[in-house]
Amino acid sequence: MSLVGGSVLVTGATGGIGHAIVRAFAARGADLIITGRRLDVLEPLAAEVGARAVGCDLANRDDVAALAAEAAGVDVFVANAAVPASGVLTELTPEQIDRMLEVNLRAPIALARSLAPLMIERRRGHMVFISSLAGKAASPASSIYSATKFGLRGFALGLREDLRPFGIGASVVLPGFIRDAGMFADANVHLPTGVGTRSPDDVAASVIRAIERDRAEVEVAPLGLRVAANFAGVAPQLAGTVSRKMGSETIASRLAAGQMDKR
Repeated sequence: MSLVGGSVLVTGATGGIGHAIVRAFAARGADLIITGRRLDVLEPLAAEVGARAVGCDLANRDDVAALAAEAAGVDVFVANAAVPASGVLTELTPEQIDRMLEVNLRAPIALARSLAPLMIERRRGHMVFISSLAGKAASPASSIYSATKFGLRGFALGLREDLRPFGIGASVVLPGFIRDAGMFADANVHLPTGVGTRSPDDVAASVIRAIERDRAEVEVAPLGLRVAANFAGVAPQLAGTVSRKMGSETIASRLAAGQMDKR
C-alpha cells in the first residue's frame, strides 16, 4: 500500500486548506484522523470522507499528548494547523505570543517526536510540515509568524536527515498567498497587480507530491514570489528595501488588521 493511501493524521482540518488536504488523501483511499478545535466543522467533513474526527486545541499540551496517543502508528503526519501570528511584536500580548508559538511550532514538533518511534520501528512513514514562504522571507508585522515558519522549515529539514537512515521521509511545504481559504484569504487583503496566488487544491496537490516523490521542500506560489523569497534568503537587506518599495508595509499592516480577531 502506498503511503498516501495508508493511515494519515491531518491537523488543522477545519480550515479550507485543511479540507482540501483531507479530500486529497480521501480520494486516494487513506484512513484518516482529522483534528481541529471546532467539532461542528470537523464532524461533517469526517462523515463526508469516512474519517475519525478528534477535537484538539494544539495550544493545550494535554490535548497534544492525547492526540499523539490517538494517532500512534499512522503512516503519514501532516502538520497543517496554525494560527495567525501577524502583528508588530510590541502590540502582541505575552499570552498571544505563547499561543502562536505553541500551535505553530511546538505542537508539530511534539507530535513528530511522539509519532516517529513507531515509524522508525516499521521503517515506513512520512511527515509533512506546512510552513510558508514567510519561512524564507520575513516582512513587516510578521516577526512571530516568521519565527514559527522559519523554525518549522528548519525543523523539517533537520528531521529529514535524522529520519533518512530509517527510510522515513520528511517534507516542508511553503505556500505563498492562497486564495479562497486560509489566513490570507480570511483577512480579505487585496494584492498589488501582478502578485499571483495559488488555491487550496494546489497546496493539497503539493502535499501529495511531496510524499510520493519524497521531496525535501515544495513551494506553492507563482514563479515571481518564489524567486523573491529565495533572493531574500541570500540578500535579506536588499530584498527588504525592494519589498518596501513595492508596498510590503501596507500589505502587512492590512493583513495584521484583518487577522486581529483570530489571534
